[in-house]
Amino acid sequence: MKRKDYEALLEPMQVELVAMERWVRDTGQRLVVLVEGRDTAGKGGTVDAIRMHMNPRSVHVAALPKPSEREQHEWYFQRYVRHFPTGGDMVLFDRSWYNRAGVERVMGFCTPAQTDAFLRDVPDFEALLVRDGFAFFKFYLVIGRDMQLMRFHERRHDPFKRWKITDVDLAAIDKWSDYTRAQDDIFKRTSSKLAPWIIVRANDQRRARLETIRWVLFHSDYAGKDARAVGEPDANIIGTGPSYFKAE
Repeated sequence: MKRKDYEALLEPMQVELVAMERWVRDTGQRLVVLVEGRDTAGKGGTVDAIRMHMNPRSVHVAALPKPSEREQHEWYFQRYVRHFPTGGDMVLFDRSWYNRAGVERVMGFCTPAQTDAFLRDVPDFEALLVRDGFAFFKFYLVIGRDMQLMRFHERRHDPFKRWKITDVDLAAIDKWSDYTRAQDDIFKRTSSKLAPWIIVRANDQRRARLETIRWVLFHSDYAGKDARAVGEPDANIIGTGPSYFKAE
């Protein structure tokens, strides 16, 4: 998608996001948006597009570093729960507790037993959030192998993006198949009726950002919604269920 076309579609939806934020604040809603995906899938850019014009006092981004020594001995979900929103607030997770079933599993930072326990427990954990009244969206951005390699190359040679490359990222290049198996297990074992995975085909980053925003707006019942500006999610790019879990 060309930039001018993207920006023309993005602006009215960002106006809607501001209206939705006002609804969250006025009604005391607690909104959590989780964005996951492989390295270079576009998680950070998607989060930035959502929060760009929102009030930083009530809309927060949680992009956690590796756990501290203390956190390594806590209940696994504990350090994420600390960042959950109070009434009237919204939190965007750029990566999340799914690190346990993704990078930690593939890179050997946790044991197979720890991964299995996580995959067993996380549906109950997320069901508790929804039953307690949280508005909860979890998105997984899916890209192809060739696109990942192109983006890694771009990051390595762009001085403004070089900070995004880590040793773990470089090691992941040769572990595509391992990440695919981890991804398949995540979809199979942690997508539930209360907290389904929303899969976004993200080879085109701009379309992926637009559809992620559109999905949140379309599925949020806020006052004054401009249905024409929001539109309807594009089933060619975003969806949920088994047919989307093989989206690469």
